[in-house]
Parts: sequence; structure tokens; C-alpha cells
Amino acid sequence: MVKRQFDYEQKLKDLKAKLEELNDLSKNMQFDLSSEIEILEHKIQEDRELRYQNLVPWEKVLLSRHPERPGAVDYIAALCDEWIELQGDRCFGEDAAMIAGIGSFEGQALTILSYRKGKNTKENLQYNFGMPHPEGYRKIQRLLRQAEKFNRPVLTFIDTPGAYPGIGAEERGQAWAISQVLMTMAGLRVPVLAIVTGEGGSGGALALAVSDRLLMLANAVFAVASPEACASILWKDLERVEEMAQAMKITAQDLYELGIVDEIIAEPVGGAHLDYEATIASIKDAIRKHLPVIVGCDRDELLARRYEKLRSIGKFKTDE
Repeated sequence: MVKRQFDYEQKLKDLKAKLEELNDLSKNMQFDLSSEIEILEHKIQEDRELRYQNLVPWEKVLLSRHPERPGAVDYIAALCDEWIELQGDRCFGEDAAMIAGIGSFEGQALTILSYRKGKNTKENLQYNFGMPHPEGYRKIQRLLRQAEKFNRPVLTFIDTPGAYPGIGAEERGQAWAISQVLMTMAGLRVPVLAIVTGEGGSGGALALAVSDRLLMLANAVFAVASPEACASILWKDLERVEEMAQAMKITAQDLYELGIVDEIIAEPVGGAHLDYEATIASIKDAIRKHLPVIVGCDRDELLARRYEKLRSIGKFKTDE
């Protein structure tokens, strides 16, 4: 049976509750088990840290989708001294699945673009579960052109299962809208820093990943399609999804080894959703490290490096 939820923390919580119950029971029966229980608690903590150092890819997929992971609104609120949200694509309407605007990070004006998910059912319906429509991508393209006009660096946060595949979205030019963002970002004459914070799914996520630096949180994933979709399409067997996740090389660690990701941002033990402050602090440090480097780069040189970075993806060697 394929695991559909990462329930390790819940099992750990249940185990600790049992230990607490045993401790209370021993006191009532005048047994002193405090030293033994302390040893067990220490062992549990050691095993927990080891467990999170050896997660399999499918477990990272499940962690990347955790509904309580910090999202775009959390990052913007914590990172920006000032923030102005800009809405609408000047063509069809506003797409709440995309949040975009101008923010100030430690005195540096940035155009910030991100997908937006909800923390509950009501919010997820409002934000379409983080799956943008074409107007969302057209809004992004409008803000990218504005950033270039005013020479503002671009910061993107990536966390989406993919672009919305509905009939209305297709009728309004979903594929075209995404392709225009890809082309715009590839030739944008301002620095672009992209961070995959959760699930980077399909071409919908790729739209905000064309950048000069691509970073990933340690438990994030990034793929052209979900493991479920690939298992169903290639193997006609959804039960092999864990095997597919392993084969796809979609974790931050895999992508770093392949040279696609420039840095892995550490997460707290247990995942980003357990400690917002530590996660945001790590992201802030990463931005401080990479943003000045690309901001200080000559624009022609920046574009040349971006081109080479993109062209180098997928290179391989054959035995002669």
C-alpha cells in the first residue's frame, strides 16, 4: 500500500504520550522509571534526527505538500520591510493563485512573485489550491516587464502542484501564457533569484524557475510532472509511485548533484512547518548570500551566464 501521508510525527507524538502515561503509572505504583524513560526519550530524539537525514524521495514529496508548510504570504510578511501587492493581468482579471508585487528586503527594492496556497479548505478554494490560470501568468509577465523597466531584481517563491488544467484555462491560452513567461524570464535584463519552497510541479512551476540562482529547501521537490502522473502514464500503475519518485531524481539533493540547483537551504528537523522562524531565517541568509552577487553582475554577463546555465541542463557523457 502506497503511503499517502507522512505520519511519522504523529506516530512519534503517540509514542511520547505512551511514555508519559508510563511515567505517571510508575509514580503511582512507586516504581522509579525516570532514568529509563529519560534514556528512551534521548534515543527517540537521536532516531528522529537520523530518520529525517534519510528520507526517501516519496517521503519528501509528502513533506513538500504538507498543508501547514509556510507559504508565500508568510515569507513576504517576514522578509519584507515594505510590501505593495499588484493585481490583474490587464486583460481578463485577477488570479488569486498568484501573489505578486513590490517589496523591500533590507533596503533593496524587489519584484516578488509567487504561487499562493491556502492553509485550510476555504483558502484553498479561494486560491485554487495554488494552481494558476492564464491570467495569473499574464500578471507575472506584466510584473516582470515592470521590473526590467525600473531595474528591480526579481525574487520568486515556487510551491505549486502545477498550472490549472481546466477547460476555461485552456480556452484562455494556458500553455501560451506559460511559454511567454518562460521566454520573458530567459531574456530579462535584471537579476532573478528563485527559491523552491515546497512542491515545484510541472511547467506551472518551471515558469518562475528560470533564474540566475535556483535554491531549494531541503525537503522541497522539483519535477516536470508529479510522481503519480508519471507512474500512471509510463508504467500504468499508480501503486509504483514511490519507485517513480526515486527514479525521477526530484529532490533538492538529487538536483544539486545534477548541477540544476545552486544551493540547498536547510530545514528544521521535522520539516519547515514545525518551525517557521528557523526556516525563514535560513531563507533570509540565503537571499543575503546570493542576491548581492547577481545584483552586482554586469547585465550582459548576467544574461550570458543565465544562458549557459540553462543550456548545461541535461548534458551527459557517453563512453567512446
